[in-house]
Amino acid sequence: MASAQEPVSRYIRAADGLRLHYFDYPAPPGGGGGALPVVCLPGLARSADDFDRIARTLQADGRRILALDYRGRGRSDWDQDWRRYDFNVEHADIMAQLADAGVAQAVFIGTSRGGLHTMRIAARRPGIVRGAVLNDIGPKIEHAGLLRIKRYVGKLPPIPSMREAIALMRMTAGVNFSGVSPQEWEDYARLTFVEKDGKVLLRYDPELSHTLDSVLPDVAPKEHWDDFAALSDVPILAIRGTNSDILSPEVFDEMARRAPRLEQAWVEGQGHAPLLLDQPTIARIADFVRQCP
Repeated sequence: MASAQEPVSRYIRAADGLRLHYFDYPAPPGGGGGALPVVCLPGLARSADDFDRIARTLQADGRRILALDYRGRGRSDWDQDWRRYDFNVEHADIMAQLADAGVAQAVFIGTSRGGLHTMRIAARRPGIVRGAVLNDIGPKIEHAGLLRIKRYVGKLPPIPSMREAIALMRMTAGVNFSGVSPQEWEDYARLTFVEKDGKVLLRYDPELSHTLDSVLPDVAPKEHWDDFAALSDVPILAIRGTNSDILSPEVFDEMARRAPRLEQAWVEGQGHAPLLLDQPTIARIADFVRQCP
């Protein structure tokens, strides 16, 4: 394996002037031999930091990895108008970040919303997605799971310390994430919150909660089978947390039926979405990416 280099934070201006951030993990000198880069797209309220472990593993294999922060998350600026936390605006942002990095084709790893973006990119920009890892997301999202997410996104009670933040996460999500180790809970909490001026804060704009305003008990979520069909000719690794309430077993199997090159993987003892912190899951993703161009 080639020796890895530290990631570089890069910033660009979106079309509307907002500053966007992404991590660029350069391919080690002498590694890769021209292998395609990997683009990591996080979930709704997540950040590029979620992918650090998998990025370093893939980088050591000789790949270049980009991990993107959407607007309002991670190190990207918050938007003064929450209406621009919109899927189409994010799509344009992603394409601008890829253009800035000089990436025309890549293997994509998308967690939840990032997986939906991966499907959309494949449908709207044919040829860019050469392989896809879809982390606990499919073309049909379970309504009950979306309603659960709506109840907590952007809502945070006062938390005096990171220790209490870790305890809160374990208390609220521990049932569905029984397979997560104490160290992984601490790591995940530090990826979710930041301590600043004696306070524990979210690492995203709470106004993101408005992206779920249209999620109502009597309105079925939109399905994305047409976008998913654009991936049917590329290698896909579909990951499902065994306790997921977003990706059902039935949809998981239907994805495999419609995409002959799709491989299934399960993460035991985790719900939506698997954290990508455990070595078996990281190794499974790395094995898949090695088989891509």
